Amino acid sequence: MDIKTLQSPDFDFWTSIETRWRDMDALGHINHAAYLTYMESARVDVYIELGYSGIRRDMDESTILASMEVHYLNQAKHPSRLEVGHRISRVGNKSFDFISGIFDGKKELVCAALFKLVAYNYDKECSIPVPGLIREKCRPI
Repeated sequence: MDIKTLQSPDFDFWTSIETRWRDMDALGHINHAAYLTYMESARVDVYIELGYSGIRRDMDESTILASMEVHYLNQAKHPSRLEVGHRISRVGNKSFDFISGIFDGKKELVCAALFKLVAYNYDKECSIPVPGLIREKCRPI
């Protein structure tokens, strides 16, 4: 699937984000780095919704971001309410993928991304098997 063509039904988890004044760049639109922050905050919301407690460094089970592919497709301006969708789209032995899409109020895709995460134990500094809570919610594309 081409992540640049994602639509609302492609996602399982949703978070609403209000843009902030500081998110704008000198050209008056939302800066590219702000979208990464929106998607990260929404990803934590997914973990909380799943009941996955591994969002702190001191947990035996946590995750670490391995890579990301981001496509900026349209502009958003401040003030706006954006909808951030996530879906667990692949699960391997020790890694998994989130696809993410940010939509504006008109349901137009503004930004799309693929995040590769690794299940990780920070105390031992090593990868671990993907937790069952994540594995159970995978919906392959």
